[in-house]
Amino acid sequence: MPTLLDPVLDLLMLRGTVAEAEPITPRMRRLRIEGDTLAGLAVRPGQQVRVLVGSGLTRRTYSVWRYDPSGAVELCVLDHAGAGPGAHWGRSVEVGERVRLGKPEGSFTLRPEAAHHVFVGEETASVAFGAMLTALPTGARVSGCVETETAADRLPLPHSDRLDWLTRGGTSLPDAVRRLAPEPGGIAYVAGEARTVQQVRQVLVREAGWDRRAVLTKPFWAPGKRGLE
Repeated sequence: MPTLLDPVLDLLMLRGTVAEAEPITPRMRRLRIEGDTLAGLAVRPGQQVRVLVGSGLTRRTYSVWRYDPSGAVELCVLDHAGAGPGAHWGRSVEVGERVRLGKPEGSFTLRPEAAHHVFVGEETASVAFGAMLTALPTGARVSGCVETETAADRLPLPHSDRLDWLTRGGTSLPDAVRRLAPEPGGIAYVAGEARTVQQVRQVLVREAGWDRRAVLTKPFWAPGKRGLE
């Protein structure tokens, strides 16, 4: 990273050090980043951080998997075909390396007061879902559909026994939501590939009668693009 930019970056971003790096699924790596500037942040379940990846000023956005108020942020970075600088960074970064990242941000967050929580998405969404599900009490009403490449790619999510798990190439997420037929009155969290997010939203609003304001969406990526952040 250019030394001359360090004073400016110190004003704009937080700094931490990779303290742990381990596979959490065959294609997902968990990174724990620790640092004094990461202590005492206001973090809402589902929020993201923008991370400087590589040797330049390229940024990639990752959902916060876990947050430790004493000064640690945990991310889960997906490795995938046609990987760009973000996936390459997540695959290669090692314990002891310094990392610059922004403060947690974003409005795709848990609504704890909801009577029913419906989660719909795939691998890129499951990290945010994990943070949200962890924050819910044991008796919370939870349902949803989560798609992965294989069963081994499923993150260890709280309340996972209440979710319908799909393997890619079988039932599509929109059709799975039709089959689930969640009743209106709760909050739906829909995230992942942009077109699929739009299709699931249409199923909930047009077919199942959900209020548009009760369907929170987050398109993380689209085919042929580097990401939507």
